[in-house]
Amino acid sequence: MSTSPMNSQTCSLERSPLDTIAAISTPPGHSGLGIVRLSGAQACAVAERILRFPTTHTWQPWTVRMAQLPDAEGHTVDDVVVSYFAKPRSYTAEDVVEISCHGAPVLLRHCLERAVQCGARLAEPGEFTLRAYLNGRLDLPQAEAVRDLIEATTLYQARIAAQQVDGSVSRRLAPVKNQLLELIALLEAGIDFAEDDIDVAPDAEIARRIEPIAAALSQLIQSFSYGRLVHNGFTLAIVGRPNVGKSSLFNALLEQDRAIVTPIAGTTRDMVSETASLEGIPVRFLDTAGIREGHDLVENLGIERSLQAMADADLTLVVLDGSEPLTAGDEEILAKARGQGRHLVVANKSDLALAADPPPEALRVSAQTGDGLAPLRAAILASLAPEGAMQQEGGFITSVRHEQLLKESLEALRHAEQALGHQLPHEMLLLDFYAALTPIDAITGATTADDILNRIFSTFCIGK
Repeated sequence: MSTSPMNSQTCSLERSPLDTIAAISTPPGHSGLGIVRLSGAQACAVAERILRFPTTHTWQPWTVRMAQLPDAEGHTVDDVVVSYFAKPRSYTAEDVVEISCHGAPVLLRHCLERAVQCGARLAEPGEFTLRAYLNGRLDLPQAEAVRDLIEATTLYQARIAAQQVDGSVSRRLAPVKNQLLELIALLEAGIDFAEDDIDVAPDAEIARRIEPIAAALSQLIQSFSYGRLVHNGFTLAIVGRPNVGKSSLFNALLEQDRAIVTPIAGTTRDMVSETASLEGIPVRFLDTAGIREGHDLVENLGIERSLQAMADADLTLVVLDGSEPLTAGDEEILAKARGQGRHLVVANKSDLALAADPPPEALRVSAQTGDGLAPLRAAILASLAPEGAMQQEGGFITSVRHEQLLKESLEALRHAEQALGHQLPHEMLLLDFYAALTPIDAITGATTADDILNRIFSTFCIGK
């Protein structure tokens, strides 16, 4: 069995940050255009070997040129557009060449195979962004936000990710890290340069400096409750007894006829799900079977799934028939929802005469006319997002990794406060402060010993 040139080249080359790498940068499938990207010191040389320019070619940064892509026999198979981005002002901070072909998979694969045959190697997943990070073009939060931007399913998600690519998380953490470094420098100076008559800060001053750092970290950690919603979305289960209008409300919230609606009780016998956007946040809506004493095996299975959906969902909408008095079945479902956590109560059919007072917390809605849907959507978001969270533009964290690291940093600061209360030596406090700095460094990038020394010598008049 023969091995393709691309496969043999891939297997024989050792991975090195000095390699010139190549990859198809557009999604698989047929399209109008597709891009093969090269990055590295030999990007221009590799492009010259696989392309044919109509005239003598000189590489001019940030310009485009027409060229031809030939096959192995020299026959032209495509006319392409070649873009050149010179280091360090490129995505990877290396020389980058992008070859825009017509989007036939066979053409893109041929272009990539030729690039590998002529000196490049296949890029590993994420390697272009990894090089951007290693070369100082992006910090870690920005690199992670690139992935979020690519995976965004709503414009709001894309906007938040774009702000984080622009450095919003790093800017939010910068003053926190700066205050912590100043505190570390203060204690290091007092310990290491005591002979220069530098006053060690009293415990009250150290405690005063810890407080704003801990408060800022706490605020960022709390912001994850909303950032998680933006990043992952949430699940909303619509439950209730048969014929209260669950499927009608499901369709009304989706603004499409997704679930079958009939006057016959028990029409929905299995769970129906659909994903939509609510104020830019992805929501998986679940329309469940009516909860009652089942009449057959199929209906009983559907009811079991309804109860499981209630347990698993981030939020449950308990739908009541506002035109009828509460039944024992309604009361039982309400009790289950209250026992399981976050839920909203909806009194549907508000366009009909009110037969009895619904529970005081119930939102009056008509799935038929749309009356009350806007307040319901607002209530759904308000029940899951902290107050004012929607108004924050990138001022929250969306990464589980960031949340865990910030918690570790805050815990180390709390240990320092306890040590301070027990009047432990400042050398012991420094261990906690460095333990608080390490997780922040894991987000923003490492702090070196020179960073600490520079702060000491710039802050204190040592040696004068």
